[in-house]
Amino acid sequence: MPLVTSKEMLLDAQKNGYAVGAFNVENMEMVRAVVSAAEEMHSPVIIQTTPSTLRYETPKMFAGMVKAAASDSKADIALHLDHGSSYDLASSALDAGYTSIMIDGSKLPLSENIEISKQVVDLCHAKGIPVEAELGKVGGKEDDVVVEGVPPFTDPDEAVEFVSKTGVDYLAVGIGTSHGVYKGEPNVNLDVLKSIRDVVDVPLVMHGTSGVPDETVRKAIKLGICKVNYATELRIAYSDAIKNYLKENPDVFDPKKYSEAGRIAVKELVKVRIGNLTSQ
Repeated sequence: MPLVTSKEMLLDAQKNGYAVGAFNVENMEMVRAVVSAAEEMHSPVIIQTTPSTLRYETPKMFAGMVKAAASDSKADIALHLDHGSSYDLASSALDAGYTSIMIDGSKLPLSENIEISKQVVDLCHAKGIPVEAELGKVGGKEDDVVVEGVPPFTDPDEAVEFVSKTGVDYLAVGIGTSHGVYKGEPNVNLDVLKSIRDVVDVPLVMHGTSGVPDETVRKAIKLGICKVNYATELRIAYSDAIKNYLKENPDVFDPKKYSEAGRIAVKELVKVRIGNLTSQ
């Protein structure tokens, strides 16, 4: 199938009480892993790339890989720019064929976040492509952005203003999650999430989910989370599988063999996450 936009996916998730998994990829093997998992689970998925990934290889290259993989699949697949760092990058991803765009102005003052987000919304909506933005900060490290300490939660009143003035299609919210590897138990504030859900009607997005207990994720979905991002644990699964393969097969020099081990590990993890996100 051709790529689809994420808007219909997330509106259906919002209506029917589940969430769509959004999985960050770094190469062809991870693209194939996510698509194959979606196919087996009969589930829509969102494939994502971050700015650092797009410095490693171009939006055009990743769009080509994902479009090729999707063409052989019956699953609905969207290609998303995760944590878009500028208007120019959003424009480049849009031109390459991405079907979902995020602009992350969360590190900016509210007025400036509204301004850059509105600019990207106008750009993308003119071509029928939905936009995600972020209000409040998700802790940890995502590409070049580092948020130390306890991240500020998204203010519900600011969320109302932000959504109204920008026209974003869905909103990533700060509820205590963190990018990267957690040190200790994640402290997800579901009361903050409920307060946001009570006043904002667009689908909400949970970042920094790698390491968050499945039960907490399910509770968040019941309170309005419709898109759940996974990145760090996929990278760990892929890398650990290759390390283990090479440890057990030190004489192997064919990249296809150890890369296949990484692909299988990512696929199995994605299937588990999809199962949790779509359980009622």
